[in-house]
Amino acid sequence: MKFNKMSKTILVTGGAGFIGSNFVPYFCEKYPEYKVINLDKLTYAGNLDNVKECEDMPNYEFVQGDICDAEFIEHLFAKNDIRGVIHFAAESHVDNSISGPRAFVNTNIIGTFNLLEAARKLWMSAPNQYKADYEGCRFHHISTDEVYGTLGNEGMFEETTPYAPNSPYSASKASSDFLVRAFHHTFGMNVTTSNCSNNYGPKQHNEKLIPKIISNCLNEKPLPIYGKGENIRDWLYVLDHCKAIDLIYHAGKAGETYNVGGRNERNNITIVKTICAILDAKRPRPNGKKYEELITYVQDRAGHDFRYAIDATKLETELGWKADENFDTGIVKTVEWYLK
Repeated sequence: MKFNKMSKTILVTGGAGFIGSNFVPYFCEKYPEYKVINLDKLTYAGNLDNVKECEDMPNYEFVQGDICDAEFIEHLFAKNDIRGVIHFAAESHVDNSISGPRAFVNTNIIGTFNLLEAARKLWMSAPNQYKADYEGCRFHHISTDEVYGTLGNEGMFEETTPYAPNSPYSASKASSDFLVRAFHHTFGMNVTTSNCSNNYGPKQHNEKLIPKIISNCLNEKPLPIYGKGENIRDWLYVLDHCKAIDLIYHAGKAGETYNVGGRNERNNITIVKTICAILDAKRPRPNGKKYEELITYVQDRAGHDFRYAIDATKLETELGWKADENFDTGIVKTVEWYLK
């Protein structure tokens, strides 16, 4: 396909990471009229194998680069006449933010600022004034429920919940959310933000809980569980999240935040035992024992938030989004993907 002047070029950052690499093939296939540039630094968490299915798509291009490099980003916007941004790129592993917080400040705060500033310069001539032909340009920012802090046994995070981040990771994401908000209120930039709960599904890096447990089971290694495994998360299947982002990017109201959650709360020990039971049925241990016997409890993570739960009512009622997977269906699909 040749791209004419009517075609829009959309920049997706972090498209070789977990959520981005599920989003990019879905987006390229659904919108053949868009040219999609996948920008990724290819750190340890990014893998081009994750987007192999895009290589032959005529509307897809991969660019390796760092959002922390302001000059590079500005050149990328100008050269490709970027008309929309869907911003996934982030350092996201809480344990890594405890051992090395600087990378989180650089990527999540400075990197987001560089993207916003490049978009503002290309799209806008003055505060609240888009250049002719750039009026439809939008910047969508993907964030996390961790910016809201922690919950007790009751209640859910809503879009109006005050921010109270507790880790260097969540503090850096909160900062980036505020920058996006400020570019809307100060400059009139067309922005949207989504804050999601824990994602799971194909292509996730094995430092995260679900792939780590699957991998350790299959390699007969101990299954490390923080504390007593009582920490609770709301789990969202990654493709449901991709569909929500697509909807918010195209139909969300400028300046608004939308929470994306799966309404699937589980504590960590339940997650682990569920995976063990699925693997007992699908790939039994050679010695005949149960995978559950590999569970070991380890010292709890510093500043470990007890519970996250997202209220996605705004997204469901205003934009008509609904999760297609519940945890019981999604976790089976996920385990089967890793087994393959």
